Amino acid sequence: MDTDHLTDIWSRVFGTQPAPSLWLVIITAVLALGAVVPHTAWRLARNAVTIAHEGGHGLIALLTGRRLDGIRLHSDTSGLTVSRGKPTGLGMVLTAAAGYIAPSLLGLAGAALLAAGHITALLWGATLLLLAMLVMIRNAYGVLTVVLAGAAFVLVSWLTTPQVQAAFAYVVVWFLLLGGVRPPFELMGKRRRGGAPDSDPDQLARLTHVPAAVWLGLFHVVTLCSLIGGGRWLLGL
Repeated sequence: MDTDHLTDIWSRVFGTQPAPSLWLVIITAVLALGAVVPHTAWRLARNAVTIAHEGGHGLIALLTGRRLDGIRLHSDTSGLTVSRGKPTGLGMVLTAAAGYIAPSLLGLAGAALLAAGHITALLWGATLLLLAMLVMIRNAYGVLTVVLAGAAFVLVSWLTTPQVQAAFAYVVVWFLLLGGVRPPFELMGKRRRGGAPDSDPDQLARLTHVPAAVWLGLFHVVTLCSLIGGGRWLLGL
């Protein structure tokens, strides 16, 4: 591969692309909302949020020095991330807290990239994150889910026009921002009905002696603030 070709790839990935029209940004928001609000669509789309949720657990586990044993994604849109290390302490707390806020924080980071015109960088970065996560998947359904998600990013990055790439990137980021808000509300409903006794907030309550309701409230604050901040960036406000 010659130097000119490498320079071209570098410029393509890390260069900036023109911002789409405001109408396209609004349309992509509506499309993402259509994947989050209707129950039938959400049952399928929620798999993408689970990937981000479990990926958040896994990433923070590694960053805090824990050993990541594996990640499982299930067809009911649940997931499980197993790590080894000290069962208490800051690393375990951060790992447990990362899941419910990971989709929204990824969406916020994506919104910052799109606001700066780095559409291609976002698509390639997401592909690399999915590839890294694939190495840690430990069940067939999880492998299938991550491979399909990664393939979508690769195909859009290489085979479509810049306009299609922009639309895809904005739909993805809107979906992460909007979809990140719904799981904490779902968990709140389950806990009111006496379900989900070993949820992330309950684990955090045992680790920190801070009530699970406080942790759940923190998840609401992070996800809603991310939606507001990311939405303003995407809309150019």
